[in-house]
Amino acid sequence: MHVLYPRCCGLDVHKASISACLLIHGPGGKERYLRRFGTMTDDIAGLAGWLSANGITNLAMESTGVYWKPIWSLLEGQFDLMLVNAQHIKTVPGRKTDMKDCE
Repeated sequence: MHVLYPRCCGLDVHKASISACLLIHGPGGKERYLRRFGTMTDDIAGLAGWLSANGITNLAMESTGVYWKPIWSLLEGQFDLMLVNAQHIKTVPGRKTDMKDCE
């Protein structure tokens, strides 16, 4: 598989929480870091700081409903954002948890 984004993050957005998974591909292989954040403005600022500190520039965001909109508004301009279809993620066998969804 060809790596398009060597430093990226996947977000699974819910009403009260955001599950985040950093994927960093380097010469030593793939590193994965998982964290959960709240959805208040201060929590999203903490998420943005964590992403910036790890050199992340690209984010893919999965969300049901409209919960993604405030997250998008606060992160837009700082990162390259993609909103992905939750239906495509849900049909992958074995992906049943928020942390697996964000990965």
